Amino acid sequence: MQNITVALFAVVGTLVIGIGFGLLFAFPVMWSWNYAVVAVWHLPAITWGQAWCLSFLASVLLKSSVSTSSK
Repeated sequence: MQNITVALFAVVGTLVIGIGFGLLFAFPVMWSWNYAVVAVWHLPAITWGQAWCLSFLASVLLKSSVSTSSK
């Protein structure tokens, strides 16, 4: 029973840390978009939540599936 509790705590902790880093990395996306894209193409500025969604979408769509193992 204690092993299940430790494993559950590790999984929840990993998810919380991963989401935290994702939210933290949304700020540079927001600042870059609002600085460059708004000035160049006159698109509307985005909020922090929209930047988080944009960075998540980009990570899902642009993730590489190339393996670097040499067997």
